[in-house]
Order: sequence, then structure tokens, then C-alpha cells
Amino acid sequence: MSKRIPTSTCTALTVAALAVGTLFTAQAAGAAPQAAASKAPAVRAAVPKFLSASQLPPHPTSPWTAGPVTAGFPEGLGFCVSTEGVPSYDYRHREFRTDLDTGAVQLTVVTDTAAHAKALAKHYDDLIRTCAGRIEESSPDVEAEGRDYGKLPVEEGARVRGLRTETSWGATDIALLSVGRDGRTVTVVRWGQMGDFEDAPVTAFKKTTTTAVNKLY
Repeated sequence: MSKRIPTSTCTALTVAALAVGTLFTAQAAGAAPQAAASKAPAVRAAVPKFLSASQLPPHPTSPWTAGPVTAGFPEGLGFCVSTEGVPSYDYRHREFRTDLDTGAVQLTVVTDTAAHAKALAKHYDDLIRTCAGRIEESSPDVEAEGRDYGKLPVEEGARVRGLRTETSWGATDIALLSVGRDGRTVTVVRWGQMGDFEDAPVTAFKKTTTTAVNKLY
């Protein structure tokens, strides 16, 4: 069943960002005495692995091409997800494309604790959940609708959502977005193309998301 997201949900973005920042600050302060007392060297996190082109939802007429793994936050995540309100972490991403109108991107974020990763994953999922309302508020010529495709039982969990936009001149785009976590690492995956909800490969994207989370370590 589809679910329209009202523009009033924009307020949830601010609340979520403040909640994430509060958690990060509080935990960092609580950890300071323990860190000062410990002489053990810091353990560097393993570098998460990324999806390959063959692990994305198959395109009916064009193969996927994977770009290089690149440092930084990707513009390809679009309007829904950003770094606003969260600490500066180790952001890395990989972009994918076909020869036609379909593209994808994967982001990984390595945080300093599992609790921070849990908070960040919730924050990103909240941003995606409220994205349709924020799009409509910022762009009067665009109608947006979100759908919740549910949770996935992989590692510390993942969730898949859909987002459809339609402009006043009739252009429609469909995107699938997911957030998953394994330990201290969070991943966000976005697939998008021109089309409607009926054109979205939800089952295949759930498999892609499961693979993405399993590859984090």
C-alpha cells in the first residue's frame, strides 16, 4: 500500500539531526575518562567492501558499469540523504551506471562505536522516510510519494524504502533506497531511473541491499 508523506514531516528531520548530535556528544563525553585511562593502542577498522556491478538489480537491456571507490560523500544520493547534523566520518562511495536512464550509488560510513553507527543508520532512514515531504515543501512543482518496503534480517538490520516524484510537466522518477548496518559501519544504497513504482525491482534491490551489508566486513 502506498503512503503519502505530509510536508509537516520536515520537522522530523530537525529532531532526528538533533537527536543524533546529542547521542554523539554524550557518548564522546562519557568515553573520555576511559580513553584517558587506557594505554591500549587504537584499532583501525577494516575497510568495508563495496558492491560490484553484477550485484545490482539486473537491467533488462544494458549492463551495469561500476566506477572506482572514492573518498567523500556522493552527490548521487540526491536530496534525501546528507551529512548535515552528523560528525565528519570516513565517507566513501561508489557510483554505478547503465547506458540508459538507470543509475545507482553506494555510500559507506565507518563510525567510532556501534552505538554511533546505530544512531547514524536511524538518522539516515529517518531522512529517507521524510524525504517526500521535504521535496514537496521545497519544490511546489513536484509531487512526491514514499513507500516502506520493510526490514531485512541481515547483520544489525537494514530497511528498504521507495520514492516516486512527478513534476507538473509530467516527468516521473522512481528510486529505491536502503540503509543497513554491520557493527560500526553503515551503508546506504540508492537505485534510480525514470518511471513509476511498478518499474522498481524491489525484490532484486532487497537482495542487493543484503549483499551490501554482508560485504561491509
